[in-house]
Amino acid sequence: MNQVANFTKGFIKENPVFVLLLGLCPTLGVTSTAINGLGMGLATTFVLVMSNLVVSLIKNAIPDKVRIPSFIVIIASFVTIVELTMQAYTPALFEALGLFIPLIVVNCIVLGRAEAFASKQTVFSSVIDGLGMGLGFAFALTILGAVRELLGSGNIFGLELMKGDLMLVFVLAPGAFIALGYLIALMNKLAKS
Repeated sequence: MNQVANFTKGFIKENPVFVLLLGLCPTLGVTSTAINGLGMGLATTFVLVMSNLVVSLIKNAIPDKVRIPSFIVIIASFVTIVELTMQAYTPALFEALGLFIPLIVVNCIVLGRAEAFASKQTVFSSVIDGLGMGLGFAFALTILGAVRELLGSGNIFGLELMKGDLMLVFVLAPGAFIALGYLIALMNKLAKS
């Protein structure tokens, strides 16, 4: 398979959020700011890449009866590494993301890529796939967070860009659904152009 196409499909053709509509719990839950979206996206990217790598390396040693539980243990190991690292080096982001970090273990994007791709492909292809899907997820979360932060508070990454009457709803839970809906519509329109 063409590695460039394998890498870019996570951004455009098979974007986990805007096209496949996967991983919506963290997408809607943590994207009140762009930095939260980026942090969650990069954490998920690390877990995707590393779990795809390990699953691809040991795929022939895992019996079919314990394939899914084995994948979950592998994913949970990398989530623990991410969680402890964030807690030590980025405590503010760790606090902001909260429960959503451990929930990466059951994120359907991570488990789905391990099952559908990494367990059937070469190590290199699996790493490229994990990187592409993870960065596509990070891209979507960052864009959604930036839109919500800009419309709700007038900032992006803490930089004040707008003043005056803003739409507070965008930093609240309903704003996540509204912003995501418009971004999906925009992506669909761009894909058809």
